[in-house]
Formats: sequence, structure tokens, C-alpha cells
Amino acid sequence: MRIRLLPLAALLAGGALHAAELARITVTHDLNLARPSETIAIPWSEINRALPGALIQKIAVKDSRGNVLPYQVSNVKPQAKDPQGVGIAYGELYFQHSFAAGERQASFTVEKTEAVTPPFAAKTFGRYIPERLDDFAWENDHIAHRTYGPALGAPDKAGVGKEVLVTSGLDIWFKRVAYPVVDRWYNKGHDHYHHDEGEGMDLYNVGKSRGAGGTGVWDGKQLYVGRNYASWKVLANGPIRTVFELSYDSWDAAGAKVSEVKRFTVDAGQDFDTMDSTFTFSGPAQLTVAVGLNKKPSDKKQDEKVTVGRDGVALTQWVTQASNGAFGTAIVLPTASGTAEDALNELIVAPVESGKPLRYYLGAAWDRAGHVTTPAVWQEKVKLVAARAAHPLKATVTTD
Repeated sequence: MRIRLLPLAALLAGGALHAAELARITVTHDLNLARPSETIAIPWSEINRALPGALIQKIAVKDSRGNVLPYQVSNVKPQAKDPQGVGIAYGELYFQHSFAAGERQASFTVEKTEAVTPPFAAKTFGRYIPERLDDFAWENDHIAHRTYGPALGAPDKAGVGKEVLVTSGLDIWFKRVAYPVVDRWYNKGHDHYHHDEGEGMDLYNVGKSRGAGGTGVWDGKQLYVGRNYASWKVLANGPIRTVFELSYDSWDAAGAKVSEVKRFTVDAGQDFDTMDSTFTFSGPAQLTVAVGLNKKPSDKKQDEKVTVGRDGVALTQWVTQASNGAFGTAIVLPTASGTAEDALNELIVAPVESGKPLRYYLGAAWDRAGHVTTPAVWQEKVKLVAARAAHPLKATVTTD
């Protein structure tokens, strides 16, 4: 999002700068389609300029009708230390708005309050899962995911029958409820979350594939992939947006040593996460990276029919099963140069340069959750994600 701050305007008669108590935010875009649950991100440095001394626990964010909106302030991009305690060291202010079709502008206010604002209910969440062999799991109010860490990839040296899986593929946990389930499902135990007991289930198959949204280096014939993630870092954790990074140790890709840092941005109300993968390598000026979807994504005991769509920047699947309903998966890759496949994966590919992030969008939806119930609805969701990526929001912060 491109942000522009207009100058503070109010000067007192004696010439002193008047500290405004209310900041106005105007958000615009040039897309005619409806844009539900858009997250608006404003650098806190700009809020601080408009509202000097504002603290994250003593503000109210309101829409144009005066409705109080849930908000979050992160430390994703901290501006400075704050030794005087005047509220300059935060990162970004997040809140959401659903734009109706044809609504190209919306206005909001941020006000200082005397009373403390309690935290809002979390709609996004992510954490490291040491109790399940270093999984990392994340979710919003629509969908959940997980991926696999070093403990799962380590050999079973003690001979105790520890599960071993070496993969950098990404898993899906399909929810049918809006509230967080990750902690409860891990507390239930491995066998329980493979059955729908009213909240959803893990019905997706990863194995050695890319799962839904894993990456690798493609040389035109072969896919070269890394191992389980090596380290993790949480940068923001709800209630509106969760941001975290997973780092992957270097692997050999046809003679090039490649490492990856993958940043996940998980927003409330969305079927898609925003992914920024940064690959580091030396030698060639560019490599071709592939993002994959497992060709056989259903649980091993399911009969399935997988319909694949390849449409420019989007790679999609719609999967119908003998039981457990139907689901869609998708990758939207704005810089895509084509599609490919190997024995395990459908692939969409794009060129990358060392140290420059590759942005793509990872989506999944289950018909039993009710957000997406048909292949046609899923295709419209995918098209909207591509359109939103091509038409970003723009925000301006002003004062009275």
C-alpha cells in the first residue's frame, strides 16, 4: 500500500503548533468489484505525527458512521526506541473495511481516548508447536494450515518409532467454525483431528509433495526442494493480522546453493494468505521458482476427483471426495511465466533474483465451511485475489 501523509495544518494565533486529537484516514482504490475484509495498514509513524503521544491502548478507530472498529498495532516495522514513552516505537496500525462493489473510497478516524481500550477477539493466530515435533501452525476465521519443523525431519535414532517426514510442503486444516482451533486440535491429539468432530478436520495430504503452496527451484525438467523449516520468527499475532517468517537452510538446486526465507501474512476474513518468499543464491542472475499444489491432495483413504485450472497468474484445483466434502486450493502468482508439473505436483513458475521477494497468494476453502460451495464460486474468489493484487489500496492521513 502506498501511503501519503499531508502536513499538519492547525496553527494557533500565537504561532504554536496545535497537537491534533483526531486523525482522518482516507482509503481509495480503482477496482469496481466488492473487496470484503480488506486490511488497511498505516505506518504508526504517520499516526504519531498526526496524534503526538497517542498510545496503542488509548485510541479508537471509527468508520464514517462512527462505528468503533477492531484494530491492532504491530511491531513489524518499528520506527525507533521510545525512551520517553510517547508512543513512537510501534510498527503499523491495522483495521479492516469491506468495500462494496463500486465503493472506491472510505473514510475513518483515529482518536485519542481517556479510557483504556480492551483487546479485541483474535481472528488470526500462529505459533510454534514444540509438542508435535516442531510443527508451525497458523489460522484465521476461515482456514488453518501447518508445516513441518526440524524434529519431524530428524532420523529416528532411538528406534522408538518416531514419525519421520522430510518436506518443505505446506498442509491445510479445514475449519467449519470461525473461532481459533489450533490449540484445541493439538490438545485433542493426532488421531482426533483427522476426524470431523464438529469443528473441521485435517483431510489434506502432503507427504513428499509441495502440499498447498510449497516452493522449489525448477530447471525445466526437475524440481529441487529444501527440507523442513530450520527456524521461525513471529512478527505480529492478531487479532486482525498475523505475520511470521520461516527460514529454510540451503539446498542444492542443480549446482546452485539456495536458501529461502518465507514470510506469511495471514489476514482475518480471507481464504488466501499473502506469501513473500526470498531466495538467496550466487552464480546465476536468475533462477526459476515453482510453487506447487499436490496432485493427490485428499487423504489416502479417499476416492477423489481433481479438476485443475491454469489461467495466467492462477493455478487452481477443485477436489471432490467420496466423503468429507469438496475443497478448493489455489496459487495466485502475479509474476508467473507459465505452468509445469512433475510426478507429484501441479506447478506455476516465475523468475526470481537473489534477495528479492517473490510474492504469491495461497488459498484454500472447504465446502462444509460455507464460504465456498462450488467450483464456480472458487474461481470467482481466485479472480478477485488476482484483481486485488493488481489494484492496491492507497491511504492518506490528515488532521483537522
